[in-house]
Parts: sequence; C-alpha cells; structure tokens
Amino acid sequence: MTGKVSYVEWSGDNDPNALAVLRESGGVIVSPTKVGYIIMTTDAKGLDRKFDIKDRPRNKPGVVLCSSMEQLQTIATLNDEILNFYQEHWDRDILLGCILPWSENGKKYIPDDGSNEYMMDSRGTSCFVIRFGTPSEKLASALWQDENRLSFASSANPSGQGNRGVISGIGTKIESGVDLILGADPYVSSMQPDTTEKTRYEQGVMISMVDVDGNLIPEQKGERGILPAPILIRKGLNVDKIINLLSDHFDTWDYRQGAYY
Repeated sequence: MTGKVSYVEWSGDNDPNALAVLRESGGVIVSPTKVGYIIMTTDAKGLDRKFDIKDRPRNKPGVVLCSSMEQLQTIATLNDEILNFYQEHWDRDILLGCILPWSENGKKYIPDDGSNEYMMDSRGTSCFVIRFGTPSEKLASALWQDENRLSFASSANPSGQGNRGVISGIGTKIESGVDLILGADPYVSSMQPDTTEKTRYEQGVMISMVDVDGNLIPEQKGERGILPAPILIRKGLNVDKIINLLSDHFDTWDYRQGAYY
C-alpha cells in the first residue's frame, strides 16, 4: 500500500482501518505496546518495507506476536518447562519474548511468499512474544482468530535507537513510510508510570531457549548444571520479575546481555 499516511487515536478497541491495512498485501502500521511503538505487518512484502524503513540488519531473528497461549503452542516448539514458564508470564500479564524454533505445524501458517526468509534467522528460529500490550494484542488476536494470519513486528524506531514511548519519537522515515499510525501515548505511558524518559524501558526482555544451532534446550527436571540452559540476552520491562521467575523455573540459566541478538 502507498499513499498518505493515516493517523488514528486508539479508542480502546480494534480500529477497522488498522485491520484493513494489515490484511492488505504489504500493509504496514505503527501500533502501541507496553514499551513503546512497534511496526506491524503480516507478509513478505510488508516485512521488506519494515526492514527498509527501519534500517534494521536482516540477520536478526524476527518477532512473532502471539495473542494467546494456544497460538504460541501451535506455532512454536516448546517443552513442558518452557511452556510453564510462558504460562506464568501470561497469567501475570508480563511481557516476555523467547527465541524458539518453529514447530513443523507452525511453519504452515507462514505465508508462502518468502516471509520465512525475513522471519527466521539462519538457525530457523524467531522470537515469540506474549503480553505485549492491549492495543497490539487485540489486532494480533483478530488476525489470528479470523484467518490464522500471523503478525510480525519490530520496534518503531531506527535500529538501535528508542522511540521514548511517544509517536513523536518514531522518526520521520518510519512516520512517512507506513500506511497507518495507531496512536496511544497515554496508554504507553501508563505502563511505566513511575519512570522518566531516561529510566523507562523501551524494549521487552528476550530469552534464548535454543542452543547455538537453534535446537531447543533440554528440560532440566530439577537437576543442576544442565546445559545448554536459558540465556537472558536482552534486559527490558519487568526484568526483575522475569529473573525471579527464571530462578523459580530453572536451576541453571545465564545472563549475557546482547549475546547473538
């Protein structure tokens, strides 16, 4: 899609114009989350546009927005320990993203248009994210429930920079390069009410649940020193809570900020 960019203020429910854009070939929008704004799209043409307007390296694992635990279990490869870890974050409404392999069944939902080349790294993994924020969750849920359409995302700012959680921070290239902007500055700020522009998190925590070849880590089953283990590779919103939950669910895990990703 091309033409004049539309701006819509989030009303609390799904905007039909935003959904219409995401259902169009190559449609790209900006949408609010708990940590700021993201670029959302649903196919290879839109992913290509996303990489271009974001100036983002193409070797990084893509982000897949999961609007339910059922969707996550359908498209990603999990073991019981990782599933329980996700479930606790879901129940507590904590934003979480983990690097995981796709399930064979899940690959069937990736559009047959080259999207896999954008969404997977060289190991065949992606980052599967839950509880990312009501406005974008509602969009992703509608697309999945209505037509099993996947939602792909990246933060809406030039690669390596933040957007400060405000529409005015997404940058002119993104602002002019998408089809629609769904604004919700008050919602975004309400997610981190006691922070400042300097102290707020502009990203979610990311944890690798795969080995160097992209294979799922083994279950620990209460034993210590089981390797490879979960690796927290990016700190972010609620990192303190997530570290506590990591310690509850896994006796062995690692912290390597910036590793691989």
